[in-house]
Amino acid sequence: MAFPTETVYGLGALARDDAAVARIFAAKGRPAHNPLIVHVADTAAAREVAHFDAIAERLAAAFWPGPLTLVLPLRDAGLSPRVTAGLPTVAVRVPAHPLARALLAAVGASLAAPSANPSGRVSPTTAAHVLDELSGRIDAVLDGGACPVGLESTILGLSPAPVLLRPGGLPAEALEAALGAPIARRDEAAAITGPGQMVSHYAPAARLRLDVRDPTPGEVHIAFAAPGPFTLTETGDLHEAAARLFATLRAADAAAGPGGAISVAPVPDRGLGRAINDRLRRAAAPR
Repeated sequence: MAFPTETVYGLGALARDDAAVARIFAAKGRPAHNPLIVHVADTAAAREVAHFDAIAERLAAAFWPGPLTLVLPLRDAGLSPRVTAGLPTVAVRVPAHPLARALLAAVGASLAAPSANPSGRVSPTTAAHVLDELSGRIDAVLDGGACPVGLESTILGLSPAPVLLRPGGLPAEALEAALGAPIARRDEAAAITGPGQMVSHYAPAARLRLDVRDPTPGEVHIAFAAPGPFTLTETGDLHEAAARLFATLRAADAAAGPGGAISVAPVPDRGLGRAINDRLRRAAAPR
């Protein structure tokens, strides 16, 4: 079943039900080596599936519920081995969306939930996006309206030291302020250690060019803060741009049509702009 979080819609299954988790991978066409995020109701539930140290406790207290995923040493809690893709760590977070929280309370168990879209494609931020691509492959969608953050969660590894594994809906600057120190960035050539690290991801069907100030004739152009049919923000607000990114990519893709092309204006590479640019680079990567 798909459900909304504050970041994007997730495709959820009981994290301890191996057959149910297998259905996530089948519905999405997701590679088996790409681990899932476990969504839990609160920090106490997170401690049941992961080992927390003092830094993890501090970050959970500061940012949960919210768009932060922590990758922590796995505690033996009966999770489906598919959830962790055989890794000794588990990605876990407490979502903030009221419908996600109500679902977790009603189920009374942790839910493994990647984004509710075919693997590698543009993430869904409305129930209609989910149905456009997964109708007939999943049982149901809980419609909670448009996701307010619009980008997947920030993923932080903590073993042996904090490292940013994926920029996302919580700016890295907020994490660095909480920790009182800079956070190392993941080496893109390193092995996969958590969700969201595939080189090609979040991709529309159309070809995508980035940092384009002068689009060529025939391209559908996505502006950052300039007027036009496809613009991420009218005011230069990076939070608004993040919330609109995936919906705008989908609309531009539909306008471009088969064999079409999309160009995207430069996006400031600060705050949430870093997460936006991460998604755009992966969307434009060779497939």
